[in-house]
Amino acid sequence: MGVVIEGTGSYLPEIVLTNKDMEMIVDTSDEWITTRTGIKERRVAPKGMASSDLGKEAILDACKDAKISSEELDFILCATITPDKFFPSTACLIEHKLGLKGKVAFDISAACSGFLYGLEIARNLIETNTYKKGAVVAAECMSRITDYTDRSTCVLLGDGAGAAIVSSSEEEGIIGSFLASDGGYEELLHAPAGGSRLPSSFYTVENRLNFMKMEGQPLFKIAIITMCEAINKVLDKYGMKKEDISLVIPHQANLRIILGVAKNLKMPAEKFFINIEKYGNMSAACVPIALDHAHRKGLIKKGDYILTVSFGGGLTWASNLIKWTKGD
Repeated sequence: MGVVIEGTGSYLPEIVLTNKDMEMIVDTSDEWITTRTGIKERRVAPKGMASSDLGKEAILDACKDAKISSEELDFILCATITPDKFFPSTACLIEHKLGLKGKVAFDISAACSGFLYGLEIARNLIETNTYKKGAVVAAECMSRITDYTDRSTCVLLGDGAGAAIVSSSEEEGIIGSFLASDGGYEELLHAPAGGSRLPSSFYTVENRLNFMKMEGQPLFKIAIITMCEAINKVLDKYGMKKEDISLVIPHQANLRIILGVAKNLKMPAEKFFINIEKYGNMSAACVPIALDHAHRKGLIKKGDYILTVSFGGGLTWASNLIKWTKGD
């Protein structure tokens, strides 16, 4: 028995925040942002819209692509670092908004690698014959933890959600994954306050400690190293070569990181799907949105081998090896 991606979907808020808009918010310029990151614009969820709202729409879009009803889902796994609340899980809130109950629903906190972790968890849930079909969704409102006085981070982040419907099949689909982490790099990418270590208070809010903090320079190097490792490890594990891969769906953190990974692996940059210029870094939502857009553009054909790869806060890094089964 195999586990395949039966459908993909995405949802992006309508509000567009361009680099020109950023120039009016913080001391920066379109040229500075574009040169250093490759980002031209990003989406921002309006007031009152939360990650569960984005996730619900992405799942409905994926169900439509898979030609199924959400009632057919056995589980909902939600990857997010911007949950609606600490609890209940955003996955439970999405379940309710879909009009469902009695499903398995829980969140995954692996930052930008969350969707990739989710695909591997879903593969195992199905391969053990426990469940037949489920949704893996990544939903992020990164604007809610963005410090718009910090020009090094605020220009990077955007909001959005992406989803995949995974199901049991006679065909081989999600072949396998490589997952890794290292909590020793905690302070390179984190939100210092708001948890049990440093609960929210007047002090944390006044000192902007509830927002995301990032050490960009060391993180840049680590990102390239770990993403290359994730790709090499999953290929070695399943006896495949880089030449066998038709398309790589990377985390959209920084254009220079993606190009650095391609260069280090000696792979053509054209094999890496890139949409960072339109959406920026949406944490866990980057990969599923990029996967959905590549699928809709016809860039993935039935029988193609594709790779997803990501790194994120934790630090975490991961890759999935997938044989595409959709299409004629």
